[in-house]
Amino acid sequence: MGLLECIQSPDDVKKLTEAKLPKLAAEIRERIIQTTSQNGGHVGPNLGVVELTIGLHRVFNTPKDRFIFDVAHQGYVHKLLTGRNGEAFDKIRQCGGLSGFLNRSESAHDAFGAGHAGTALSAALGMATARDKRGSDEHVVAVCGDAAFTCGITMEALNNVATTTKRLIIILNDNKWSIAKNVGALPRYFNELITNPLYNRLNDDVESLLQKMPGGESIIQLGSKWKKETKDFLVPSSLFEKFNVRYIGPIDGHDQAQVERYLEFAKQAEQPVLLHVLTNKGKGYDVALKNPERFHGASPFDITTGKSAPATGNPGPKYQDVMGNTLVKLAKDDQNIVGITAAMPSGTGLNILEQALPEQFIDVGIAEEHAVLAAAGMATSGFHPVCAIYSTFLQRAYDQLIHDVALQNLPVMFCMDRAGLSPNDGATHHGLFDLSYLRNIPGAVVMAPSNEDELADMMATGIAYQGPSFVRYPRGEGPGTPIKESPQALELGIAHRLHPEGEIEIWAIGSMVADAELLAKQLNDQGIQAGVINARFVKPLDTKRLLESAHCSSLIVTMEDNIISGGFGTAVMEALQANNCLHAVERIGWPDQFVEHGSSVAALRETVGLNPQSILDRVLDRYRALETI
Repeated sequence: MGLLECIQSPDDVKKLTEAKLPKLAAEIRERIIQTTSQNGGHVGPNLGVVELTIGLHRVFNTPKDRFIFDVAHQGYVHKLLTGRNGEAFDKIRQCGGLSGFLNRSESAHDAFGAGHAGTALSAALGMATARDKRGSDEHVVAVCGDAAFTCGITMEALNNVATTTKRLIIILNDNKWSIAKNVGALPRYFNELITNPLYNRLNDDVESLLQKMPGGESIIQLGSKWKKETKDFLVPSSLFEKFNVRYIGPIDGHDQAQVERYLEFAKQAEQPVLLHVLTNKGKGYDVALKNPERFHGASPFDITTGKSAPATGNPGPKYQDVMGNTLVKLAKDDQNIVGITAAMPSGTGLNILEQALPEQFIDVGIAEEHAVLAAAGMATSGFHPVCAIYSTFLQRAYDQLIHDVALQNLPVMFCMDRAGLSPNDGATHHGLFDLSYLRNIPGAVVMAPSNEDELADMMATGIAYQGPSFVRYPRGEGPGTPIKESPQALELGIAHRLHPEGEIEIWAIGSMVADAELLAKQLNDQGIQAGVINARFVKPLDTKRLLESAHCSSLIVTMEDNIISGGFGTAVMEALQANNCLHAVERIGWPDQFVEHGSSVAALRETVGLNPQSILDRVLDRYRALETI
């Protein structure tokens, strides 16, 4: 039996001798590689924090002591060391398995759930404040990636640390990557701390000298004043010291003994401490080391080659690639078009623009609020920015959407990938709220394509519109619709009828148009004529055609890949009411609840009655009930 199989709790980790820890680390890496090769997941981030996480559990005592992992996508090691190395881990990110992130409902050892970057330091400071007010003595440790410090919220928290608490431990897990390579001044600053050759040479010489002196070893172990003084002499004084947070580092994050020594020092400190820990994303798996971006969050893969399994979904190209290629076409014709992403060039498809027209591409790092506000600034100066941001992440910039873009009616287009479900990632990553939070914004144009060609046309529509526009589309491949050579702007607010008028009129938006056509066929098989309308626009809504549908039918069915509250179906009901049209409407969408992770979109739809048979039964029940009135 291996060491990992014997670990039932952090107490078992503490009992191991130091000599056994490398074997435990190797077994953890093997377990993560084997599992993610089957399920996909965050491979590189977890392989990089093995020694750090082992050290945390050997020095501290969860659940009393509290670990807050930024994003929490690097929490697999933590799960394995806290009693979750079983069948649920085998199914991680699948139906019936563990979440791919930390989840308070999953374990008492998960102090704070997460999924978006930049949250750890604020949450940890809140916990430390509560501890101080309560008078308890637990330790609070925030594990933040270097990319998290490009988030405004992290800097806001840092500004408050020293004036709020005397005891807080911050781990700066520096691996030089978020999903893409980190950008901006802070990563350059961290690199300066690490790579200054004069400092590193003097650092090694002084440490060697201290080891030969009586008591010198204890000075090294205690985090030594000379480290700070030599660093301040050779490079600008530590940014963190300016915030009255004691900076210690850099520390080799794969040297188990060194990690634990410094964690012990931080544990005893009577002031906020930041440990700058250097780790390699993907350590222990050469393929991931060589491809850190692809193995940040990977699909199932072959362990030997690292190649992902062939796609088994729709036959078309990925929507993100259609977006990228279309934007290149549009940007070649208009140099005022600039693509902006928040640390996700490949995930959004903007890497295509970056390669073709680098002068018209900007990556701002993990800073969605800044991305939107900077886009607004550019739009006042004659440019037409295109912000490519996942639906779930654009939520973070809602104030900027309203206050800075829409209020001034600025021509900024938003391309929102991952609308609908991101099934394996779960509640933090599903894009189920955007139709509801966008249709409330005055002057906004909100669109959703049913296929790849329609996405290209909607992008042309957004560029032509002299105000804020939004196009949202799902993750993955499209249905395989041929794309015209040149995208054509659509007429604003005009829906497209796909099937002739029927006794039941089905209004669908975006990816649900395919489901609407299936539903129409099922109804026709039941002897009920059903019309299908591809709404295309949630705002402005095609009210004229909607009223025509109401006139010819006894029931209107709306279908959307969005939460039912305040979404497309609600817009239809409001439009009918505003026109004094009393008509039956059956809304099909996601219920008023958070949707957890699952193996697939189909599996998650099944759990809430959004599978084809359940939808058909629901529509038939409503239609038959109307017949009896």
